[in-house]
Amino acid sequence: MMIDNDSEILLPKLTIPDWNSQDRPREKYLSLGFSALSDTELVAILLRNGTKNGSAVDVARNLLSACNNNLNLLSEMPLNKLVKINGIGKVKAITLLVAFELGKRSRVAIVEQKQKIENVTDLVNLMQTKNACLSYEEFWVVFVNQGSYLLSVENFGKGGLTSTSVDIRLIIMRALELKATGLFICHNHPSGDLKPSKIDIQLTNQMKEAAQYLSIQLLDHIIIYKNYYFSFFEKKLL
Repeated sequence: MMIDNDSEILLPKLTIPDWNSQDRPREKYLSLGFSALSDTELVAILLRNGTKNGSAVDVARNLLSACNNNLNLLSEMPLNKLVKINGIGKVKAITLLVAFELGKRSRVAIVEQKQKIENVTDLVNLMQTKNACLSYEEFWVVFVNQGSYLLSVENFGKGGLTSTSVDIRLIIMRALELKATGLFICHNHPSGDLKPSKIDIQLTNQMKEAAQYLSIQLLDHIIIYKNYYFSFFEKKLL
């Protein structure tokens, strides 16, 4: 019998259970740990199974490709867009969204557990479940003592898509009640444009001046949008 070397030989498509145990995401984790897994393999574990035409790894690869292989973009993808990806139904989409939400909450929990703001990253992480992902503006204040330990985290204003009103007097009164020696202020820009407006800069200067008069230090003002931020302190605007 002659074999035509130019003819295409069709091989049966292997599903994940048919793979070598070292290539299966779950087994690979058990033997080598998370560090051995790619982003695709981690997502595949969350998806659990694939489609009749591809494995969970194939579906995960297509999903990440739709996000330019950027996990931040994937975490921001809403439910209605996730379910449009081949192999991603509502249950899988919700599973992915829950995983990212737990990640945000764990970052907040780390800051709340140590009860201290040591850097801008701590502040950004703390605000992830407060106003970082809202579709409208909110203004929050973090009150701390001399050692930057948390005294309170409070909302001082809700607004529309582009602005919110803030009463500086109420913030200072609350700082005095708490015997706070420092405060961080934070508001979000739902548009994603983190550049401070003239009003943002004016408010910051007014807050700094009012706080200093009572020996309270304005430690930073951050403008936040999801995982991105603008820090007045880092930009030397304080």
